Amino acid sequence: MLARMFSHAVLGMDASPVEVETDLGRGLPAFSIVGLPDAAVRESRERVRAGITNSEYDFPLRRITVNLAPADIRKEGPAFDLPIALSLLAASEQLPSGRLAEYSAAGELSLDGSVRRINGALSLAEGARRSRHRGLLLPAANAREAALVEGIDVLAVQTLGQAVDFLSGELALEPVRVDAESLLAGGSDGGPDLADVKGQEQARRALEVCAAGGHNLLMVGPPGAGKTMLARRLPSILPALTKREAVEITRVYSVAGMLAEGMSLLADRPFRSPHHTISHAGLAGGGRVPRPGEVSLAHLGVLFLDELPEFSRLALETLRQPLEDGEVTISRSLVSVTYPARFMLVAAMNACPCGHLGDRSRRCLCPPEKVNAYRGRVSGPLMDRIDVAIEVPPLAKRQLLSSPRREPSSAVADRVTACRQRQSARLGEAPGVFCNAQMSNRLTERHCRLEADAEKLLESGIDRLSLSARAHQRILKVARTIADLDGSRDILTAHLAEAISYRGIDRTGRDGL
Repeated sequence: MLARMFSHAVLGMDASPVEVETDLGRGLPAFSIVGLPDAAVRESRERVRAGITNSEYDFPLRRITVNLAPADIRKEGPAFDLPIALSLLAASEQLPSGRLAEYSAAGELSLDGSVRRINGALSLAEGARRSRHRGLLLPAANAREAALVEGIDVLAVQTLGQAVDFLSGELALEPVRVDAESLLAGGSDGGPDLADVKGQEQARRALEVCAAGGHNLLMVGPPGAGKTMLARRLPSILPALTKREAVEITRVYSVAGMLAEGMSLLADRPFRSPHHTISHAGLAGGGRVPRPGEVSLAHLGVLFLDELPEFSRLALETLRQPLEDGEVTISRSLVSVTYPARFMLVAAMNACPCGHLGDRSRRCLCPPEKVNAYRGRVSGPLMDRIDVAIEVPPLAKRQLLSSPRREPSSAVADRVTACRQRQSARLGEAPGVFCNAQMSNRLTERHCRLEADAEKLLESGIDRLSLSARAHQRILKVARTIADLDGSRDILTAHLAEAISYRGIDRTGRDGL
């Protein structure tokens, strides 16, 4: 007898429909799975056999053939255990097949018949909705996460027996509901606050400008000056996540299998800080079956690279395309997947190998050639993609010992949010563009017109700093953000002058960045 059950295969961020066909034929007992399964899917034979037997159903001693169609899509992971078991029970007439066509299923089976959590449940729910299924049977541990998708009934099952009873009509299951708005409202955990930072007024201003416009930031200074401390407080001044953004981030973490137990929605912007020994595949994503890398895990948040020149050249060069396109495409022989990667890059580095160049309290002994070699580890094209570069000097003794009242993150976040709202109103006609850093060249030309005096200042800056066309565009975007923070409709000379002052990466010599 032949029976069919429906499921989905997660490929990157999307889920492709898969029809699980099970045939019981004549011949010696055997159990084979075809349709381009990986090792984990082939191993499901033993999990399904034990799960069915220990759930007190009869495992048919027949020639069993399971086909996962279409056969040209690679199937991976244990999520096909549950639909294979259900179709096998239907083929052996232990489960009525009348309702199988209405539902999709996914889940890993334990040997005792219980259903374990899987990766990519949010993408599976979106795939089931696109396939117009009535509902989706998922492990109870994944149900709240998948319930974020509207238009599909997500049904939580804890055992194979529960799934069989539901599809037989003997058990009623209520669809899982999740209030995403309430989860977002209680999202902030009161992390590091800007009020903790002593001094560093220029760095605080640069953080605010970058947060307001979504710009990339480089901080250069000696060890202990506070570069890491400042970077870790950047998420506290970024605008709160919208529901769409939160679901988008949660999808990435769901596919990567990095959602904590019981978590259904990531309500805070991610902050990723990989060690400098990370490989290029770990940073951009990769593997035999491509998985999200740090650039995707930092999507809509912050990617912080401390000790920037210590990262491998290959790893750093993989950042260039995601920084421009907001996504990363990973190609393998059998599959090509695209992950979102629209993040703010924040980097920190010393001014020289010993770290004391420019430090008035300690003498730098690095010869010029070593300083140049150290800075040369970061390529010009990558430096060209930095919008704001600042020096973070060591604090004076009086700054360390004083404790004046400092502005908290909440006050800065209010200004940043108001600035982003101005940008949203201005850029509303451009789909997928939500802040100044995302503007295309055409949008930059339209919204960043300069007055005559500002034009002359920019021409002077281009000549003095030998700016590239990309650097010129980025200066205009930063100037537009500074004007938005100031509440100005036009970009004034003062706004442009501040933006040019942040291009320290374009200076040369030991006295520059």
